[in-house]
Order: sequence, then structure tokens, then C-alpha cells
Amino acid sequence: MAGLQEWNVTEPWLDLHCALGEGPFYDKASGIVRFVDIKQKRVHLVSLAEGLPSLRTIQLDVPVGVTCNIAGVDPRQRILIGMKTGIAILDLETESYEMISSFSEPPNDRLRGNDGGADPHGRFWFGNMTDFPSGDCQPEGSLYRFDGKKSPEVFMTDLTIPNGVGWSPDKKTMYFTHSSEGKVYAFDYDLETGDVSNKRVLYDHPGSADPDGFRVDVQGNIWHAVYGEGRVLKISPQGKLVGQVILPTRNITCVQFAGTELVITTASDDSGDDQTSKTYGGGVFKVDVTVEGLDLFDFKL
Repeated sequence: MAGLQEWNVTEPWLDLHCALGEGPFYDKASGIVRFVDIKQKRVHLVSLAEGLPSLRTIQLDVPVGVTCNIAGVDPRQRILIGMKTGIAILDLETESYEMISSFSEPPNDRLRGNDGGADPHGRFWFGNMTDFPSGDCQPEGSLYRFDGKKSPEVFMTDLTIPNGVGWSPDKKTMYFTHSSEGKVYAFDYDLETGDVSNKRVLYDHPGSADPDGFRVDVQGNIWHAVYGEGRVLKISPQGKLVGQVILPTRNITCVQFAGTELVITTASDDSGDDQTSKTYGGGVFKVDVTVEGLDLFDFKL
């Protein structure tokens, strides 16, 4: 597209064939990139410097959608994970987990957790949606806010595919993507109280593909994966499309900054006639986009 910055990526960094790769996270201190495979119920960890030979995979018994560091806890030992029914602590040494808080009691088996992130106050925002065996996604999901001490607060309801959350560099704006609507919403975020208000549409994606997960760079741009379109969009703080990363597979799920490199997760592609997309679907890609991302916040247990 004329006037857009553009990066082209032709081959995966990790040719893993994830069923539904998601939730990339970079731990700067250890140099480890984490990501998950929701459908295969796995957490993957890999050294950014060493790549595939360093890959470690933890097999769980339920879907896991996202991970997060915990304030004051060594992320080489324990991390927060967003799971099917709520949030849990994963012990990386024993590969066992302990639930902290659930979306509801008793848990609704039709639903699964999808994506989320910690806010500047250390609370974890996490959405749920229709789980795979339950058929087509219905508007039965919600976006919750967990503080780890009591039942979570319900922030939005009647959602079909709630996705990423993030904050502007000054932390005064919160972003949230509702994929099935194709919209990225912005809210005012109160730094003193953590209250959220003034919902508005920042970006409305044209076409039938779904904006998925995203991260924000130090200049305030949103780098947004698009599922079904083979692109990551660079969206300005004003909601304008200013750049794109073109990838060789269609189902782009999320991104994460590791320095100036953008790590990009994808899902398998089982439809259509694009053999390249099928070959590379589920791979993890990376590309240097010459800008750093904002550090993600820790969950305060």
C-alpha cells in the first residue's frame, strides 16, 4: 500500500507447526521467549539467542492462552498463566500448576480463557470465549479483571472473541480488541485508581479478517496481528494504519517485542489452496522493526 512502512518475512524463525500458537512473551532478564499452543495445551520456552535447539515444551492438561511474569518472583521458577477456567501459577520446575481464581464457580465448561495482560496496578485482565468442542463462537464471553484475592470483576459481557489488552506509553489509555467485531477500543485509564472509562473505537478493521493480539511500542504505535490476512498492522496512536509486516501464512495471532525484534505467533492453516500458508502455518516468525516495545506489566500476587 502506498505510503506505508513495510516489512516482508518469508520464513519462520521456529518452524513448529503449532495448532494455535499464541501469547508470546519476552522475559528480558533471562532472554527467554515464551508462547503457548492453545489447542495442544502447551507452553513453549525458547532462548531468543539460541533459537530452536533451546526449545523446551511443558505439556498441560487444559488449554492455556497467555502467560505473565509475577512481581517479585523469578520467572525462571514460576509464572502466571491464563487457563481455560481462570488464572493459575505454573511452577516451571515441577511443571505443575495451582489455580488462583476462576471466571465463575462452578466453571462454565463451554468457555475457555483466551488472551489478556497485567495492568499498571498489577491486576490481570483476561477474557473468555466459546471453547472449541462447543461449536461456533457465541456472544457468551466476557472480559474480567483479576486481582488474585477475590472473585474477578466483570468489565464487559456478551463478547464473542475478546482478545488483547494493552496500554499507551503514558499509561493513561487502555486498549482492548474485540476480534469478532473487528474493532480496537480505547478507554481512559486512571493512574491513581485504575478505573477505566470513556469507551471509544480507535481502529475499525475493514474486511472479514479478525484483528487478534497486539503490543504497543515506545512511540505509542499498536502492532496488531490480523488472523486470516497474513499481516501485522502498525497502527498509530490516532488509529491510522501506518505500516505492515507481510508474512507467508494467513493466520497471524499475536506479537511481542524482544528489543527491536517483533516475535510473531501464528496458527495452522487447514483451508484454501495456498500451500505456502499451509506449510508455514503455526510457525513463529521474527523481524527487526527498528523500534522497541513497551515493557509488559507484572501481575501482583
